[in-house]
Amino acid sequence: MTTWPQHNASADEWADWRWQMRHRVNDLATLERYIRPTDGEREAIEATRGIFRWTITPYYASLMDPLDPACPIRQHVVPQAAEVAPDIVGVVDPLDEVGHSPVKNLVHNYPDKVAFCVTSECAVYCRYCLRKRMVGDADFMMRKDELREALAYIRRTPAIRDVLLTGGDPLVFSDANLDWLLGELRAIPHVEIVRLGSRLPVVNPMRITDSLCAILKRHHPVWLNTHFNHPKELTPEAQQACARLAEAGVPVGNQSVLLAGINDDAETLRQLSEGLVRMRVRPYYLYHAQLIGGTAHLRTPIETGMHLMRGLRGHTSGFAVPAYVLDTPDGKVPLTRDYVLGRAGDHVVMETTRGTLWAEPNPLPPGAEPAMVLPAIEMPEEARTVPTGAPRFVYAETA
Repeated sequence: MTTWPQHNASADEWADWRWQMRHRVNDLATLERYIRPTDGEREAIEATRGIFRWTITPYYASLMDPLDPACPIRQHVVPQAAEVAPDIVGVVDPLDEVGHSPVKNLVHNYPDKVAFCVTSECAVYCRYCLRKRMVGDADFMMRKDELREALAYIRRTPAIRDVLLTGGDPLVFSDANLDWLLGELRAIPHVEIVRLGSRLPVVNPMRITDSLCAILKRHHPVWLNTHFNHPKELTPEAQQACARLAEAGVPVGNQSVLLAGINDDAETLRQLSEGLVRMRVRPYYLYHAQLIGGTAHLRTPIETGMHLMRGLRGHTSGFAVPAYVLDTPDGKVPLTRDYVLGRAGDHVVMETTRGTLWAEPNPLPPGAEPAMVLPAIEMPEEARTVPTGAPRFVYAETA
């Protein structure tokens, strides 16, 4: 009988998504079953205590290179010393999601769309997470009455036609709870589309069961966007999970984040995109990494991403090319010369789709030659931005 020695798990246990959730790695002793942590990783695990939790499913941990600290999977989920180095920002909510939330965890930043953060729990805690402020925090969990309050807001707001279930990760819900929530949304006449934002096909693909697919099929149209960042994540298990979704009639898209040292080269992005297309997953967005405190080591110059996009367009199938975008408080901005006006010192200035100006703090590394040169411009007085120069940040206390 096949077993997984890290947890002495049987094949049936390993294939059970609930077992994967119950046995997540979140202490040094268990991590040492999968990798040989460096001194820097050991120190970072202690130094980040009280800043950002960490947890890894056994499946995802098994993808890590045990000897290479530069392994892209390790960099996703194992704390790094750079996370507590001084940063230009101390921001915990760069998109002002709380300010756009009429009720708890319901972000209404677009007239016809809402992001419904139905839970604060994830299968893994990515080190660059947009919602570090809430992930794993009990204060952001949603009680049934709070879910009903958000549903009531959607019912009384007929402009909302598109609901994104996100979090956290909505697929950590049980089948019964997810079926109930989807049924409630489907009973609202003006809700045309329900989308799920989930990383479980990547980090716990065992979750994509036949029973889950039957539930999603019952509530169509349901779309799902997942989050592969690197070709190493395109495993047979992930491929099977995406195939089940596709065969259940669920269109699957992918939203990657551009991450320094992980996928910031054209060949990696091309392999990722073409691998996704082979799995019937549409590359949808390539996000520029958000200005979250403690992520400076993972952020790239915007010029790098714009240059990489030139390395994809015309060099692979058109539908394998994602849109490179930056999320701002005024919505997503395509990072193309149609919207990017130029560089004003340490900021890249762009026009949003709402006609406002946004200045993204994005300093070039000292002495670095940018991959492409943006026009040098003066900072417009009307441009909004994120305050910089606040290196301290605290997200949540850990146990």
